[in-house]
Amino acid sequence: METITEHWNKPNNPIPVFKVDPILVLILGFVTCGLYHIYWNIKIAEVLNAVTGREVISSPIAIFAGCCFPINVYFFYLAGKEGLPEVYKRIGYPQKDDSTLLIVLGFFFPMAAAMIVQNDINKLYN
Repeated sequence: METITEHWNKPNNPIPVFKVDPILVLILGFVTCGLYHIYWNIKIAEVLNAVTGREVISSPIAIFAGCCFPINVYFFYLAGKEGLPEVYKRIGYPQKDDSTLLIVLGFFFPMAAAMIVQNDINKLYN
């Protein structure tokens, strides 16, 4: 008996393009007094959700992460623990867990953590 796989009813989940220079993330974060990071969090959450095929970071978490300090640390934990390993798998890099590094940097210097995440996301588009 022959098995037929139908592809017409499966959603096409393209990865949104959000390629920004990591230095620009740092500069815009300073110039806008952190308002750019709210936008950046939303876009990174969209990319990570598309890469994983499920909702890793919800929109409210992404929005409040730019405004509220403890949620910011949680945002980077989710990005490092659940989102970035899928990015590494998709681009063919060895698996690594950056969650501890991102939590520490997100606690003390969130813009450096954002630069690391943006650099890894940019590798999707090369």
